[in-house]
Amino acid sequence: MNSTESKTRAAVGALGYHEADTGSSGVQIAILTEKIRDLTEHMKAHHKDYRSQRSLRILVSRRARHLAYLKRTKPAKYREVVASLGLRK
Repeated sequence: MNSTESKTRAAVGALGYHEADTGSSGVQIAILTEKIRDLTEHMKAHHKDYRSQRSLRILVSRRARHLAYLKRTKPAKYREVVASLGLRK
């Protein structure tokens, strides 16, 4: 099991509705957040990697859309996800 898979399983365990849940908005946001954090670390070392920079922007906008959907449909779950991932202050 690689680190990405273990992080995905941890996100499912913390925010999923059941153990095989990888499609709910909370889990998707958690997975995208881990990818964003990994890519941010990569960008600190390779600041001229424009392909990764574009990928990072795409992931951030995708996470923003998921957060907007979750906030609109399930505000309590939105607050739980934001608090557990430490996204907003």
